[in-house]
Amino acid sequence: MAVISDPIADMLTRIRNAGKAKFNSVDIPGSRVKTEVAKVLKNEGFIRNYKFIRDGKQGILRVYLKYTSDQKNVIFCLERVSKPSRRVYVRKKEIKPFLNGTGILVLSTSKGIMTDKQAKIENVGGEILCKLW
Repeated sequence: MAVISDPIADMLTRIRNAGKAKFNSVDIPGSRVKTEVAKVLKNEGFIRNYKFIRDGKQGILRVYLKYTSDQKNVIFCLERVSKPSRRVYVRKKEIKPFLNGTGILVLSTSKGIMTDKQAKIENVGGEILCKLW
């Protein structure tokens, strides 16, 4: 098994590729952070659902993808912002609506993983994990 240097980027790539291939679901090696990112994606309506499957090792995160009625992927673009080599942080005062509110930023804050809108409400800044629309 290969060692993954950026597990969040790997998760996003798997979701992006599965969407292009019109898969119903995609399995991702599990972790607490990835589960929280999946929770944000579900709450924002970008995926149908997710499920954490225990397998005696690190577990598997199964993400159920969402499509429109004409089989177009709901996620138009899914992009990693902060990387292990270059972290990108934003202060609470610097958080602006992404793409005039049509897209979301997923942030890792001191109060957990949340969207840019939630971070503004919670009055916290943090590391920008990814952006999607």
